[in-house]
Amino acid sequence: MPVVVVESPAKAKTINKYLGKDYTVLASYGHVRDLPSKDGSVDPDEGFSMKWEVASDSKKHVKAIVDALKDDPSLILATDPDREGEAISWHLQEALTSRKAIKKDTPVKRVTFNAITKDAVTKAMAEPRDVDMELVEAYLARRALDYLVGFTLSPVLWRKLPGAKSAGRVQSVCLRLVVEREMEIEAFNPREYWSVRAVLETPRGQQLEARLTVLGGKKLDRYDLPSAAEAGLAVQAVASRKLEVRDVEAKPMSRNPSPPFMTSTLQQEASRKFGMGARACMSTAQRLYEAGHITYMRTDGIDMAPEAVDGARAAIKDRYGEDYVPGSPRIYKNKAKNAQEAHECIRPTDMTKAADDLKLSEDDQRKLYDLIWKRTIASQMEAARMERTTVTIGDKAGEVELRATGQVVLFDGFLRAYEEGRDDVEADDDDSRRLPQVSSGDAMALAAQGLAGEYAKLAGEDLVEDEGEMRRSKSALLSANGAVLGQQHHTQPPPRYTEATLVKRMEELGIGRPSTYASIMDTIQNRGYVTKDKGRLIPEDKGRLVTIFLTNYFRKYVGYDFTADLENQLDEVSAGEKHYKDVLDRFWRDFSAAIEETSELRITDVLEKINEVLEPHLFPPTEDGSPPRQCPNCGIGQLSMRTARSGGAFIGCSNYPECRYTRPFGPPDPEAEASAIPPEGKLLGTDDGDEIRVFKGRFGPYVQRGAVTDDNKKPPRQSIPKDWPPEDLDMDRALMLLSLPRQIGPHPEDGVMVWANIGRYGPYIKHADSTSDRGGTNANLDNIDEVFTVGMNRAVQLLAEKVASRGGRGQAAKPLRELGEHPEAGGPVNVMKGKYGPYVKWDKINATIPDTITPEAITMEQAVELIAERAAKSGKKKPAAKKKAPAKKKAAKKDG
Repeated sequence: MPVVVVESPAKAKTINKYLGKDYTVLASYGHVRDLPSKDGSVDPDEGFSMKWEVASDSKKHVKAIVDALKDDPSLILATDPDREGEAISWHLQEALTSRKAIKKDTPVKRVTFNAITKDAVTKAMAEPRDVDMELVEAYLARRALDYLVGFTLSPVLWRKLPGAKSAGRVQSVCLRLVVEREMEIEAFNPREYWSVRAVLETPRGQQLEARLTVLGGKKLDRYDLPSAAEAGLAVQAVASRKLEVRDVEAKPMSRNPSPPFMTSTLQQEASRKFGMGARACMSTAQRLYEAGHITYMRTDGIDMAPEAVDGARAAIKDRYGEDYVPGSPRIYKNKAKNAQEAHECIRPTDMTKAADDLKLSEDDQRKLYDLIWKRTIASQMEAARMERTTVTIGDKAGEVELRATGQVVLFDGFLRAYEEGRDDVEADDDDSRRLPQVSSGDAMALAAQGLAGEYAKLAGEDLVEDEGEMRRSKSALLSANGAVLGQQHHTQPPPRYTEATLVKRMEELGIGRPSTYASIMDTIQNRGYVTKDKGRLIPEDKGRLVTIFLTNYFRKYVGYDFTADLENQLDEVSAGEKHYKDVLDRFWRDFSAAIEETSELRITDVLEKINEVLEPHLFPPTEDGSPPRQCPNCGIGQLSMRTARSGGAFIGCSNYPECRYTRPFGPPDPEAEASAIPPEGKLLGTDDGDEIRVFKGRFGPYVQRGAVTDDNKKPPRQSIPKDWPPEDLDMDRALMLLSLPRQIGPHPEDGVMVWANIGRYGPYIKHADSTSDRGGTNANLDNIDEVFTVGMNRAVQLLAEKVASRGGRGQAAKPLRELGEHPEAGGPVNVMKGKYGPYVKWDKINATIPDTITPEAITMEQAVELIAERAAKSGKKKPAAKKKAPAKKKAAKKDG
């Protein structure tokens, strides 16, 4: 039977269903080889030679394929139809060739399908080809570039910017987008402006709301009413005039559906509608693809196969009627420059099946499939038809003019199935309103108290004044009759990115590709450069500092145009228009020179450059006109940014150690500084004549009894636990900390003292002659409060459990469950409780139990599998089959 290899077990299971018993379908479990994470894996001096290594997790999967090829030396590589899939096929071919599982005469074919359906798989198997080396070379170039940037630039960051984690070819550019958006927000100065609206009544007694657009015969621009004074005059002007309808204009319009999904638009819409991150979206889409429900989910393409278009049109007619089917199919053209990335759009494999028809058990899969199905169906439906009406109202002199707009849906078309979400929608526009019927020349009266309720909401708790002609608050003005409203507005800063809007921006700039968006989002968050709050991406100190360092010393390589151009060059490699080593050589020549230029760069120079760039943010002008960087504590030193070993940053005084003033990284916050701990420590009170103070030290906050003197150079100190905010520490808790270590009492078995204390790794008890004794037994406590309350009985129990858990160094730990003898190799298999969670133990092998399996429910079969996987990873000898006991010899019969 020919051996078919795909990436995942789920995909293998679906394909096996279509191919039947004539094929052996196995999974590679993703990439089988990668560049080792060490220097020299890519060697520019040797023509960019690359040293690949089979991952330890992949060895057993490669062996399974090798073993299967012994029975039938015919290999079909059926990995995903993109550059990554092509690379996996190439890696498999190389790895199997090196193991001599593939020989010169072994038939090796590559097949691809955009959907895992019987028709698609059957057709692909009938049209095999060779591995596409142009796609592979594009992968090799991308992988080499990512390695060279990461392993060359990251060490520069570590040396020049303590605490920085890593830099990457695309991740650093993505991070720059987030940081620059945050700096835009911080530098933003809101501008005040006012608008005026009125509620008017038609001759038939119906009401409509209109916005002031002309005042004094001049068209109003956004900022023409900059304050309450101008807005008040405008309100009075409207309220004092006789108004009539000057013009009514009704225009027909149509709205076409959005094209079907590609990777980026699916991620954006899943984020808008469900708050789903890029990684979660792609993981869910992958499961739908592998189950055969949708087409391949990593694509830049929006075109649809002809048979899929026919299927969609038939489904529309069946569900919504013939009126919703356009006269001819809608054709969408791909925008992707690189045809290799432009597979078919993301669509259902069977248009007749909506989400309810599939009966999907996972909520995320059901929601995402429903989204894909509706978008695909809508993309082939008739346009929605509307009528947009604009009513112009004014006085006869033309001094004042108001405008009302409304929209009526005449035929809902594709909106019957689906409407696309929008990013950062501030408020509903007026177009969705239906206007009452009016005619040119109709007199329009002010509707008494028509906007009084809205004024009350806007005014809120503001001081309200009644001047007879007008009611006023800080944010609103209302005419005496309550029909004309002036409202205060302020311009808003650009919104922070969500994962969806960041992907959209990257796509606009030509940065990244469908296969990389989700991993880039993960990387900048996992590195601690960016955090997510209510779906919005906020740069951390580390992220700001890395971005500023790179934009000042490696500006070209975090440039948007440069990164996009490099992506285009990689696309040209995949199209066979460029050789990948030429791209690498040109990049490396300039990049290595840029790295060399930073060799003499000192950390102090880097920090001063960052201070200079961030000065408007960190050291804004002071109210009293004093130098912004002058230390407020000593008045001598200059404030500047400092880096902490943890990777964070803070503002400190250059007069250190004489002046120990510090404040958090960022602009000065007078309220925070008022409650902060001053350099001389915060005095809590006195105890037995000693001052008790809280200090901020190099290794964190601590409490101290007494002052440092010549006679007392090391007064008693105790670190403040992380869970206790040092600014809120009171005298009672300070004395509790200073009383540590606490004697619980002598152990009842041997009389050796038992102590409770807080250490580097948290609260613990110790069984030893003193807490400074390196011997003895330590056991962790659950929380800080236990340090002050734990009694001897509890302490003895914890210490006994600790001794028991040491295995050979104390009494044997007691199993949580005994599963029995290993079915293949003999020896007990037990479920144990470990420091980092439950595990199964056999012989000298310990295998962690995954979160998906509870210790109470694990079976012997699952335990044996975990033990085998652990043995393979660690290189230990796998459990051997039990040897049969030799047959007993029959005793010889005695004579006589």
